[in-house]
Amino acid sequence: MLKVYNKINHRQLKSLEEYRTIQKARRWLSTTTSNLAAESKKDLKTSKSFTMNLFHGQLQTSQVFPYPDVLNDEQTETLTSLVDPVTKFFKEVNNPLKNDELETVEPKTLEGLWDMGTFSLQVPQDLGGLGLSNTQYARMVEIVGAHDLAVGIVLGAHQSIGFKGILLFGTPEQKAKYLPRVSNKEFAAFCLTEPSSGSDAGSIKTRAVLSPDGKHFILNGNKIWISNGGMAEIMTVFAQTPVTDEKTGKTVDKVTAFIVERAFGGVTNSPPEKKMGIKASNTAEVNYEDVKVPIENVLGGIGQGFKVAMNILNNGRFGMAAALSGTMRTITTKAVEHATSRVQFGKHLDTFGSIQEKLARMAMVHYVTESMAYMISGNMDSGSVDYHLEAAISKCYASESAWYVCDEAIQILGGMGYMKGTGLEKVMRDLRIFRIFEGTNDILRLFVALTGIQFAGNHLKELQKAFKNPTANLGLILGEVSKRALSSVGLSSAPSLTHLVHPKLSNAANLANQSIGQFGPAIESLLIKYGKGILDEQFLLNRIAQAAIDTYTMTVVLSRATRALNLGLPSAEYEALLTQVYCSEASDRVTNNLMQLKSAKHLDNFSKMSNIAKQICEHGGLVQPNPLNL
Repeated sequence: MLKVYNKINHRQLKSLEEYRTIQKARRWLSTTTSNLAAESKKDLKTSKSFTMNLFHGQLQTSQVFPYPDVLNDEQTETLTSLVDPVTKFFKEVNNPLKNDELETVEPKTLEGLWDMGTFSLQVPQDLGGLGLSNTQYARMVEIVGAHDLAVGIVLGAHQSIGFKGILLFGTPEQKAKYLPRVSNKEFAAFCLTEPSSGSDAGSIKTRAVLSPDGKHFILNGNKIWISNGGMAEIMTVFAQTPVTDEKTGKTVDKVTAFIVERAFGGVTNSPPEKKMGIKASNTAEVNYEDVKVPIENVLGGIGQGFKVAMNILNNGRFGMAAALSGTMRTITTKAVEHATSRVQFGKHLDTFGSIQEKLARMAMVHYVTESMAYMISGNMDSGSVDYHLEAAISKCYASESAWYVCDEAIQILGGMGYMKGTGLEKVMRDLRIFRIFEGTNDILRLFVALTGIQFAGNHLKELQKAFKNPTANLGLILGEVSKRALSSVGLSSAPSLTHLVHPKLSNAANLANQSIGQFGPAIESLLIKYGKGILDEQFLLNRIAQAAIDTYTMTVVLSRATRALNLGLPSAEYEALLTQVYCSEASDRVTNNLMQLKSAKHLDNFSKMSNIAKQICEHGGLVQPNPLNL
């Protein structure tokens, strides 16, 4: 190893200049190599998340390879018994166009859904539910998404977020009291958004103050755009509460989550909102006036509400990808049926290259979305707690891909696609909300980028601390310096997925390897250049997030296609084609986005775009007049 360090010339070390004491490390190495194993090594925060480690320049594959196979025989049998009757119900009983016209779900549909247990899919059986795993749940909501997204919102607002907090954070007493009720025709709702706080959940104004007798919190405030808000009997409500720090004695406001019943009194709601889409779902403003909430209805602890809210949302996001993969499958089927039957210029539409490209891209983004949904649900069922970035990525990717697929399907159908009776215009209206609610895609991209950067930054901070006391942290320093030095002279192997994928996918895996190898150094360079200032560089953060999305999705489809090839599935060669094309294009996007982080031309463009936006806002709209000046 000493010879390797001696080969590092000054120019090559320039890329490692942040480690100014590297020369000292070299001297220590010459005298202590034999004792290296005995040196203490400071533990860094670890994560099994593929995406989190990507930011640190590390390859963590335990949650991406092999592709999850988590259902046991009993779970498979249970799921099989549910798929056909639920599918039949949506085909024969639910009428999505009628629901849309009425702007409510027909009573017979709601009654049937309650009777089948679809409102309590993950409630334990001993508390009145079906007790499904996350993967089983994903398959069920995929069926719902394939038929009626508005019904999916009613179901999802109830169980994916409405009472999910009770499942995740409820005490045994809270679960015993409320889970049987939400499984037996009492609707639930998640009440967070307010007029002054959308994405900024920490700025809510609703307040809850402890009563003089200490038995209740008195809740006052109002929430807007609450799904199921007009019919929920049980609500997870978030409010500011005064919390006193035991050490300092200082009292500050912190968000607390409460289980609130309409029956407590003081809970009212507005008429249902008029919306662009998901019209059959109930969306309303909910008001709380001097609502007496028993102290035993605090959920997750006083002052822990922000944590509760974020965990509820993080936990439920994979379901959105599952539902929208069902939507895309139905849409694509409609497009294929038209393309293979419609004749223009003496040829079927599906023989034209422009239509073939549309169908192929629709298939690719569906494959990615579906693969992510079951990858993440499988990770969760295996006990993972490190899936939050991947869940956010799946929500962004699924919502944008479903919109793209629907738009392209309408284009393939032409005028027929624009007609209400075809059903696609309703789907497009329904889809638009998915890029907004449960965390806007814009905020989730920043969440992915900043969370990953923080993880990488913490590692760099640990190195900085280690250099202040090098003797006690020699193992950490030398491990990190060795990795970087070997890489700088081309003597270390780049992160590689090649040994994990089927041989037919080795070229595609090499493209993913390239993206993974580029990522860590790009993040480190930004941290060195901007430091904490990176928080304000949203032009850069968006490109980091997109590069992370493309890198993770490449890895997911490589894993799933490998499974298909290894098992010899009938669709294996088809899945390999999807994966090969997707990785080819996604890797190009990663390279382009990471290049823009340091490109003078692009940085200048970002500055100019910021200036343009400022002028528009100062002007109150577009600045230039009509060219006719009339």
